[in-house]
Amino acid sequence: MVVDVKRAKLKTAFKNAKTISPLYTSGPVTVTPDGRIIVTCVGEEILLTEISTGTQICRCLGDTESITALAITPSSTHLLVFTSSLSLRIFEIPASLSSTSPSTISPVRVIARAHEAPVHVCKADPTSTYLASGSADGVVKVWHIAQGYVTHLFKGHGGVVSALAFNYPQDSSSLTRQDSMQLFTASVDTRIRVFELLAENRTSKPFAVLEGHVSVPRGLDVSSDGKWLISGGRDSVVLVWDLTPMKNRQSLKESSSKKGKDKTAAPLLAKTIPVLERVEAVGLLPAEESSSSSTPASGGDSLSFFTGGANGVIKVWDAKQGATLFSLGKEQSQPLNEDMEEQRQIVHALYLPQCSTLVSVHADQNILFHSLSRRSLTRQLIGFNDEIVDMTFLSPNENCDSHIALATNSSLIRVYSASNMDARLLEGHKDIVLCLDKGMQGRILASGGKDRSARLWTTLPQSSGDPEQWGYRCIGICEGHAESVGAIALARNTSVDDESGIPFMFTGSQDRTIKMWDLSVVPSPSSPSSSRDQPVKCKSLSTHKAHDKDINSLDVSPNNRLLVSGSQDRTAKVFQIDYSGKGTSLSGSIKLLGVCKGHKRGVWTVRFGREERVLATGSGDKTIRLWNLEDFSCVKTFEGHTNSVLRVDFLNAGMQMVSSASDGLVKIWNVQTEECMTTLDNHEDKVWALAVSTDERKILSGAADSIVTFWEDCTEEQEEEQEKKRADLVLKEQDFQNYLSLHDYRRAIELALAMAQPGRLLSLFREIGSVELESSESEASSLTGSSAVDEVLRTLCGSDLARLLKYARDWNANAKTSTISQNVLYAILKLRPAGDVADAFMRDGQNVENLDGESQLMASKGSTVLKEWIDGFIPYSERHLARYDKLLQDSYMVDFILSEMDGGLFDGETNDMEID
Repeated sequence: MVVDVKRAKLKTAFKNAKTISPLYTSGPVTVTPDGRIIVTCVGEEILLTEISTGTQICRCLGDTESITALAITPSSTHLLVFTSSLSLRIFEIPASLSSTSPSTISPVRVIARAHEAPVHVCKADPTSTYLASGSADGVVKVWHIAQGYVTHLFKGHGGVVSALAFNYPQDSSSLTRQDSMQLFTASVDTRIRVFELLAENRTSKPFAVLEGHVSVPRGLDVSSDGKWLISGGRDSVVLVWDLTPMKNRQSLKESSSKKGKDKTAAPLLAKTIPVLERVEAVGLLPAEESSSSSTPASGGDSLSFFTGGANGVIKVWDAKQGATLFSLGKEQSQPLNEDMEEQRQIVHALYLPQCSTLVSVHADQNILFHSLSRRSLTRQLIGFNDEIVDMTFLSPNENCDSHIALATNSSLIRVYSASNMDARLLEGHKDIVLCLDKGMQGRILASGGKDRSARLWTTLPQSSGDPEQWGYRCIGICEGHAESVGAIALARNTSVDDESGIPFMFTGSQDRTIKMWDLSVVPSPSSPSSSRDQPVKCKSLSTHKAHDKDINSLDVSPNNRLLVSGSQDRTAKVFQIDYSGKGTSLSGSIKLLGVCKGHKRGVWTVRFGREERVLATGSGDKTIRLWNLEDFSCVKTFEGHTNSVLRVDFLNAGMQMVSSASDGLVKIWNVQTEECMTTLDNHEDKVWALAVSTDERKILSGAADSIVTFWEDCTEEQEEEQEKKRADLVLKEQDFQNYLSLHDYRRAIELALAMAQPGRLLSLFREIGSVELESSESEASSLTGSSAVDEVLRTLCGSDLARLLKYARDWNANAKTSTISQNVLYAILKLRPAGDVADAFMRDGQNVENLDGESQLMASKGSTVLKEWIDGFIPYSERHLARYDKLLQDSYMVDFILSEMDGGLFDGETNDMEID
């Protein structure tokens, strides 16, 4: 009984607990050296995201232009951004950033025209002092970050600058001295140039020009000891350069005074390594990051590097043998089409030495984090989800609803960890996935798509017990429909401990048929056979021609006895499920029981009640209908959405419903009263997807604006807060009455202002005005009728003064209360200088909204508030003055008429009385 009472309590409030919003759309990406924060671009904005939780912690103010290049200093103190407006914006990254309260930071310095052409590459030196930037016109500039001026200018590149690298050895055993620093540049003319930065005789000419590539070099890196330079390009080769000839500093000084280049001191090509793919990113790795103990061709310590490119896989190489040590990522066994290959390719890769991690940024807007120590994927961030079509909660382990699955405008299914936003992509469908469903309490995932097939997924076995090693694999394939599979429903009455797994599944298609599939051959997640590689082919038990148009939705009743389908033919049909037998004698079919007619547009969603024999349908006619399953009649109609209802589900033992629609809203309904109890708004487009957690405390909504919102039940919290406010209000009201009885007007006025109750203030000033006629001469000489009130108005603080003046403006709009308003304004202007009034509105404007302490903006906001107050006070005052003038004129007329009446009627009697 206790449980029933608790469940019967209606849910009236939900809060936006978390959102999954676009993280990365296009452009450059960088990560802090400690691997804590990733900097990405979403349109023209720059986002700083905490990697461990996947939540946004900061946003940088842009200039409404696209970002072409960005870099973060190794000390993680400055962020340097180039935009298509050719400006350089320098941001200081605060030391304390929190995901609980995302902030917005402004640039500390803006250089309006840093280059004459767009900048595509930039990089900070190891000391976080200098920034090198290369533009599309072949110009490289070196900037002093703290001061914002150009220290070096290098021209002569044969086109767009494609890569940059600093050489500043930090190791005491390095071959070059600590006062030397070189800059390596690469451009589309396939040449690599070496510039000296700290030489006494500075020159803008390159110290050496390295030739070896036949296509544009896309990556450069120098070893920490300054011995090796590595370069990779789109010619599918990686070149290893020996920098030991640069150790003679005397030759460097001599060469700097010559007009030509000293070839004897130029780096030497040590090895050419074919990688058999276009290289977009390359970098050197420390010896301990790989198991290779070999050395490069010219001798010395071991040397390994990584490459990333067209195949979408990071490969770690041995520099001496030119062989692959290992790969990070999944290589495709089957050839992909050109579009898929272009989406999978790596556009950028980073090495984070502090956390031994390789980060790869792919063209499909996915960012992968690979651990070099474990040689496995540890985290994946999905940059952009496009339109979200469907979603469901999953429970891969014992944790209930710990993951969510998304079907987007893609052939890949997204599975997120709800705790830290770590994601995995499920590959298998060949076209866009349209529908999802779960079974066995979230252990099984079913999907259907435009490739005319449905697939079953389950979790990967965790042999190592590492929570970061998780994923899903396909265990079953259902093929047979002639058109897209747009609806799917698994059997409901199954448990995790059931070894037989899920008995059957239904799919609905654009071919207007419903197929019943035998899933008895599919292994359950707990069985050992579920770990085999190849998914099983499921057979169809029956095919039923159900509707005259596309089937949009399917649902199975909690007891597995009924099936309902919703279609564009404006009907919902209820079928009886017949399933019996085992093995070869297995049979299954559906039988039509009734048709739910009444919607004026297509039915987008259908859902059985979990507790009662009812059916809910949502339609394009903007209504939700509740149907009786005994006679298939409509018992209730819910109206409130302004566009097509796309999803509906039950809450709270069937006493409430939740719905989403094309108007971008999610509504919570009271089934008994047919009223909307609350509306949840966080989307700007059609809300196609809706999911309710098992405990019904969370609601997920996904829309075409690529945003997923986690709505969390906060009914009890809101009730407790309201009760607390009510109790506090009662106490304050009692205090207010006590202050009035004690004639403590200061505290009474301050308390009324604090409670934001203008009505109590109005009654207080009205009471004081009525007492004024009976007051003493000292009180009568006061401006308000009470010297105590005059003193309160004289010393009222700025924010309270501004609030009181706003109340006076509202009172002035009514003729009945305008006198009190004018008296209050008169007293304030007499008792206080005009500067106090203006300053009160300035401070009130700052208290309303504080944007990073921008005083000029706040001052302008305060002046705007003051102007609005004046504009709202003057017209009504002029109207009241005109009304009083008219009353005064009318009073003169009344006096004249009365005097005339006295002179005419009583003139004779008055003369007789005078004679007598």
